[in-house]
Amino acid sequence: MVEISTRICVVPIVIDHSGRVLLVKMAADRGVFPGQWALPGGGVEPNERILDALAREAREELGIELAGVQPLFFKDARVEKIAADGTRTPQHLIFLIYRCSPASTAITINEEFSAYRWFDREELEATQIPELTAETLRSAGLL
Repeated sequence: MVEISTRICVVPIVIDHSGRVLLVKMAADRGVFPGQWALPGGGVEPNERILDALAREAREELGIELAGVQPLFFKDARVEKIAADGTRTPQHLIFLIYRCSPASTAITINEEFSAYRWFDREELEATQIPELTAETLRSAGLL
């Protein structure tokens, strides 16, 4: 039996002043959703407070500060994560979902992503996204 590690992850649903949702396109060679549009976010480090992790992930992945944060819900999933070296690891992820407003919409993505885009509701509905992301956006009333 393969041992599956459990990790707590923070997921910011970043919404601009026009109500558009920020999605990032994952790098083609790694992550949970390689090459697909999804929500940003990442793991809470040992001894790190949850809101500190949320702020850190926004800075590291998107280059922004968060102006407002509202906890929404949590969920979990079993996924397979692909590392940059191609290693595949099954994981049990616990997602803490937050509705966030950015202090600025000037996004600077890191190497985990190949692109970013602000989507309005119609564009979200017309875009192919992973079911886990779609389920999250539906639960948040955004899809």
